Amino acid sequence: MKNILLIILIHISQFIYPQLNQEIKKKQDAIILEHLTNCAEHYNYNFQMAEWQNCLDEGLKKDSTIASLWQEKAMPYFKARKYEIGMQYVDKAVQYDPQEWQSYRAFIKCIFVKTYKDAIADFQDCINKYGDGYRMDHKYSFYIGLCYLQLNEYEKAEKIFKEYNDDLFKNRQSLEHPTALFYYGIAKYELKKWDEAIALFDKALKIYPNFSDAKYYRAICLARLGAKDEEVKALFKDAKEDAKLGYTINEDNTIYETYPYQVRWKF
Repeated sequence: MKNILLIILIHISQFIYPQLNQEIKKKQDAIILEHLTNCAEHYNYNFQMAEWQNCLDEGLKKDSTIASLWQEKAMPYFKARKYEIGMQYVDKAVQYDPQEWQSYRAFIKCIFVKTYKDAIADFQDCINKYGDGYRMDHKYSFYIGLCYLQLNEYEKAEKIFKEYNDDLFKNRQSLEHPTALFYYGIAKYELKKWDEAIALFDKALKIYPNFSDAKYYRAICLARLGAKDEEVKALFKDAKEDAKLGYTINEDNTIYETYPYQVRWKF
């Protein structure tokens, strides 16, 4: 008798829970439409931060479990370099929807907040739970490699960037990404493997001929190998001219943050 009742309850729950989830999602979508799309997004958070935040706060009063609203509260603070303020909100987003927002938090820790060990822990947890997914055009392992560069663990970074670039080439129709090649080259550069670093910078430059940062580090490698001063100076000059024109690491968030090993020129 108990087994029969258990089977009945299981069948009922399988019918009821999807309906409840659909109802919850419908209500949450309506809140997002009202308070994000039709309210917050009518303001520019660069100079109307209070209005932006007020819209989202009103939505969260109706349902504080909507992870995307917490992320929208956090995002403009990171862009304004108010990291601690933003992090308390992105933590809420992760609390309510870790599969969607934990990798975003890890990205923020890597590129914005620069807490590299914490970023590695978050990304590694995401890989363990969900696989090596993508955030901002790169796999989680790419950012782990960046973190290891910033922690001076160059051999770990070298290994990760080798695997990352090999995977791109083998599994994505021989694709090569100039930023990924650049950072693989940087790992070689830090390990004083000058010739190997130059070969990788050359690959990046073949795809992105005006890549000023790749030219800059290529010039240093040439100098370390004893190249003629004229050759090194000419490459530095070429790199600086490209940088003046805005040719640098081609990632969306370089307008907010300096990426690891991105050259800061004085013009």
